[in-house]
Amino acid sequence: MVLETMRIDTEIINTDFLVIGGGIAGIRAAIELAQFGSVVLLNKDGPTDSNTEVAQGGIAVALSDEDEVSLHAEDTLRAGDGLCDPAAVKILVEEGIERISELIDWGTAFDREGSLLSFTREAAHSRSRVVHARGDSTGREVMRVLRLKAATHDNIRFLHHCFCLNLLVVNEAIWGAMLLDEGEQSIRQVRARATILASGGAGCIFSETTNPELATGDGIALAFRAGALVSDLEFFQFHPTALHLKGAPRFLLSEAIRGEGGYLRNVDCDRFMSHYHYLAELAPRDVVSRAIAVEMKKTGSTFVYLDLTNLPAEFARKRFPRIYETCLNYNIDITVDLIPVHPAAHYFMGGVKTDLEGKTSLANLYAAGEVACTGVHGANRLASNSLLEGLVYGARVGRFAAASAPSRTPPDLSFPLPSSEIVPLDPRFLRDTRAAVQKLMWDNVGIMRNGHDLKESLRHLLHWNSKVQRHAPTRPERELANLLLVSELIILCAMAREESRGAHYRAEFPCRNDKKFQKHSIIARDRRVQFLASSPLPAAKVTS
Repeated sequence: MVLETMRIDTEIINTDFLVIGGGIAGIRAAIELAQFGSVVLLNKDGPTDSNTEVAQGGIAVALSDEDEVSLHAEDTLRAGDGLCDPAAVKILVEEGIERISELIDWGTAFDREGSLLSFTREAAHSRSRVVHARGDSTGREVMRVLRLKAATHDNIRFLHHCFCLNLLVVNEAIWGAMLLDEGEQSIRQVRARATILASGGAGCIFSETTNPELATGDGIALAFRAGALVSDLEFFQFHPTALHLKGAPRFLLSEAIRGEGGYLRNVDCDRFMSHYHYLAELAPRDVVSRAIAVEMKKTGSTFVYLDLTNLPAEFARKRFPRIYETCLNYNIDITVDLIPVHPAAHYFMGGVKTDLEGKTSLANLYAAGEVACTGVHGANRLASNSLLEGLVYGARVGRFAAASAPSRTPPDLSFPLPSSEIVPLDPRFLRDTRAAVQKLMWDNVGIMRNGHDLKESLRHLLHWNSKVQRHAPTRPERELANLLLVSELIILCAMAREESRGAHYRAEFPCRNDKKFQKHSIIARDRRVQFLASSPLPAAKVTS
């Protein structure tokens, strides 16, 4: 944005509820909130730009005749490696049934076998419980239906291409946000009785990621700068199988491929997963990602192969149509060719600390979805629980925010506007620094970590941070500032956790240490990391 053409919009948008983020958690929260007042929903980019939109595998839910919610809970707790909050998991698996049934009633076309839902199995699940839509386009189908449902509410106002600069804070209470409207080239205020963060993850901190470019950790950075507690940031999940071809995006190859019987092979074409875990290809994601990293190092390769050739060709094309077409664009026919894959940053288990109602440590501020840390995922998310979390906790946060929001915003609020006199930094500097941050994080703070590299990475980040204008009213600079801040917080938490657990692996501390670290990392604005067995937030009432 050219600052000379940017204007300060003196009109203040007043609404009952502000939702920041238009993925599955944000739009489900907006639908719930619309029953209780006016809603403004901000999309950083367009209406179809979100992590949800590209989600392939499906949604885990105990709806089949052979399944039970208790089994789904057990699998989730096991995958979380000792750090899941059992109360949060109970809510997820129990309320998840209602949320999926609701989606079906609203018109979601989940795949079926005859009149019955079709279920598949993914890694670390003890039952086939993952529902999917259009083969491997579950996120797109769910978002289609949620957008249609939201459109039936006249009091939901969508603002697209709006980037949040900061939250509006008075005495540790949030009253909305300052935003950069890139369409109107203006800076505007939205004031609200309650603000819900649903801005997604931060995969673009790493050079190798399955996330779209918009996943720059903005929500975590916004909340942290405002004074909110964040938690468990050392736990970033790396998906084992992203397409690894020169010039191709790191397109995710769904875990459902291995759930349907696909194999992993090293460059010598040997299956290797049975050497690392008794579940072989269906081991938890952190185990598979580390196994792939070890195999690549052993063989001197930058990839391994994903092999679907043992599956019937027609089944593979029908079950994974989007993957089939995408790979075909790069001259790979998944029914006959081996697919080169490599792990990539995929999902943030940590985030803004919330209770079971979505409340953060700041009044009037709530969070749901990937930006939030409810404790439901622990140290390692169970496959296909993320979309379920967005639905369940999106609806919950909407319901509880509406019930507990103040009756009105104070009439005398006054917030300083960003200065338009700050000269933007050279775009090349911003682009090069962003790429350098991403490479550093991938090399030193990725699948395998050690204390020396973490300390060196922190030193580099602090140097770059000193050169970035954190208050510049431009999106590229704010995104880079957000990347730097969240990267710093990840490293601080990773340095403090001197053990290996779930997605966090320290080479010099390869074992789990329950006595000292079966606790959640909490970090506040003073950058001091604490480990607490339970949430510092007020306990929420658990509903079944």
